[in-house]
Amino acid sequence: MPLVTTKEMFEKAYKGGYAIGAFNVNNMEIVQGITRAAKKLNAPVILQCSAGARKYASHGYLVAMVKAAAEETGLPIALHLDHGPDFETCKSCIDGGFTSVMIDGSSRPYEENIAITKQVVDYAHARGVVVEGELGTLAGVEDEVSVDAENASYTRPEEVIDFVTRTGVDSLAIAIGTSHGAYKFKPGQKPRLRFDILQAIEEKLPGFPIVLHGASSVNQEHIKLINKFGGEMPDAIGIPEDMLRKAASMAVCKINVDSDIRIAMTAALRKHLTENPTHFDPRQYLTPARELIEEVVAHKIEVVFGSNGKA
Repeated sequence: MPLVTTKEMFEKAYKGGYAIGAFNVNNMEIVQGITRAAKKLNAPVILQCSAGARKYASHGYLVAMVKAAAEETGLPIALHLDHGPDFETCKSCIDGGFTSVMIDGSSRPYEENIAITKQVVDYAHARGVVVEGELGTLAGVEDEVSVDAENASYTRPEEVIDFVTRTGVDSLAIAIGTSHGAYKFKPGQKPRLRFDILQAIEEKLPGFPIVLHGASSVNQEHIKLINKFGGEMPDAIGIPEDMLRKAASMAVCKINVDSDIRIAMTAALRKHLTENPTHFDPRQYLTPARELIEEVVAHKIEVVFGSNGKA
């Protein structure tokens, strides 16, 4: 099956009260672990690459792997650029086979955000590619994205109609209390999503797909594995899964997943190599890593997003 855009995915997800998982990929094992879980559960899926992933694996390899996964599984799979920093990066991905791009102008002044987002939308739409924009700024660190907590800001519902109308974006990433990376909150601080903001945005943009970034809900068992087998990771407190499921039942049609996969993969690798120090064949230690990624993704699809059986 050829790669698809997110347009039909999001229409179905909004009406059905579920979300599509958008999983960051960097290598073959991650692509396989994600798509095997999606195939097993007959779920649509978005595979996304950051600018950092494109530098690491190269654009051509990533596109080829994602296309191979779509052909092998027969699933509706979209290939998405995560946090495109500028027009040139988005253009390169559009010209190079991506079916969806995000232009992240959220750190710019409002009018500049509108201008660069519209520039990307005009170029993408003329070539059949959809665009995600962003309003509001999430704290945290993920590849090239780094925002101090004091510079984070919630999305302002009163701006969303103007932004969507003037830019023509197909989906909108908002800030309602999530943050990038695995380490989200200070000790003793409880996570809180601003569902009042989400509801206000949904009322202003009925039927319009909303996106959540920074929505890691990291499994504490995986972190314990890393700590046990040579790691020094502090406990990560992610967004509770019931909060994410509630968001998915509202206007949120796409939820990004990255840290969860990285932590699971690292946990499996460290466990295997600690218990089998003489192994040097990558297939020996990457196989359990791929299997744990598949397990994590399957859990997300079934329990958090509710997208199983929706392909």
